[in-house]
Amino acid sequence: MYEDQLKINKDRIPILIGKNGSVKKQIEIKTQTKITIDSKEGDIFIRGNESYEVYIAKIIVLAISRGFNPDIALMLKNENTILEILDIKDYAGRSKTKIIRAKSRVIGTKGKSKKLIEQLTDTDVCVYGKTISIIGKVENAIMARRAVEMLLGGSKHGNVYSWLEKQQHHLREQKHLNNY
Repeated sequence: MYEDQLKINKDRIPILIGKNGSVKKQIEIKTQTKITIDSKEGDIFIRGNESYEVYIAKIIVLAISRGFNPDIALMLKNENTILEILDIKDYAGRSKTKIIRAKSRVIGTKGKSKKLIEQLTDTDVCVYGKTISIIGKVENAIMARRAVEMLLGGSKHGNVYSWLEKQQHHLREQKHLNNY
């Protein structure tokens, strides 16, 4: 029997549980684990017979705790799908003003920047608290992470989008060459 635990924000516990326990049950079924939730403290305990399944359940719970919709988080059950988490403080420092500015750069006006990154990389991006999280296929998530890091580092939005378009072009070329 393998066991792991993590602590999540209490405001995300209802999302993790779901209506009548549906989300928790779905995670347990898909990962063949048992999840116990301490709602008062935000502690989550995961048990299972396979260490890999316990790990996947933990990553799914972590994704939900970082603001993802449970349906998107459950995509992490796929082997070639990963979760990337960036701590905004690593790029903007601890200043509340700088953190807000950094989040705003990634989100963009009316969410445009975030949507473009998602579209150009075929990933899901979530800005929650002091983190920016990405779910997607390995190569796409790494590309999205780099784009977010560029924005957090102060790169111009247009330069980031151009870089993403070039990366997508290279990926398509490689896939095309691999088919021959």
